[in-house]
Amino acid sequence: MLMADTKRQNAGGKFPIATPQIGASNLVSVETAMSSAIGARIRLETTLSANPVLEGTLFTVCPATNLVAIAISTTSSQTHHILPISSIVNFTLLSTTSPGPPPFTNAFPQITPLDTAALLRRADAAVARMKEVAARKNKSVSKEAQDIFDGLSRTLPTRWDGTNMVVNDGVVISAPYRAEDCRAGAGQHAGMLSRVKKVLENERKRLGEKSSKVALPAIPAIPNVLPGGPRKGG
Repeated sequence: MLMADTKRQNAGGKFPIATPQIGASNLVSVETAMSSAIGARIRLETTLSANPVLEGTLFTVCPATNLVAIAISTTSSQTHHILPISSIVNFTLLSTTSPGPPPFTNAFPQITPLDTAALLRRADAAVARMKEVAARKNKSVSKEAQDIFDGLSRTLPTRWDGTNMVVNDGVVISAPYRAEDCRAGAGQHAGMLSRVKKVLENERKRLGEKSSKVALPAIPAIPNVLPGGPRKGG
């Protein structure tokens, strides 16, 4: 027992790696041991032939991908090595992290806490806008009907009720969406019905003029070249 205690004391900062073949209860996984050493200077012994030994600052340990990143500094630059946790056979803690201010304390520009309530409000507003846009597109009507709806919406509050357009929550326009297809709901002022009919007529006129302006295909120029080249003489 005394020899075992002496051996553990002489191990210094080395952490044994738990493997499926080793069942000792006092061993911890390399992931657990290294997670508490982020920011410290360490030495890694690996099974990688290109980098059997790496010494630097432990940058991060990712349990999701089972990867470790270690930063190695030289006099002119700093490189990062990323390697699988499974390739590490041992690691030694060379120096602990020095006490200092929390991360980002001295960042410029200053990093302030996020207003989660404001972010949630923005997200809810964005979702509401997307739902509103989706509600304004009716897949059960023709393109002409959708164009009429979009035109009316630019002037008057308009929504879909099935395949009927409802303007100002009081005037219903049924297919085929002409002025004579407008009817006012109970209690609606006659002036509102007249206004909706006028806007509808103008919108249909505008769409008709737009569709009549069909671009004519360009006529290619005929080259002024005579067979056999230019004639000589008269």
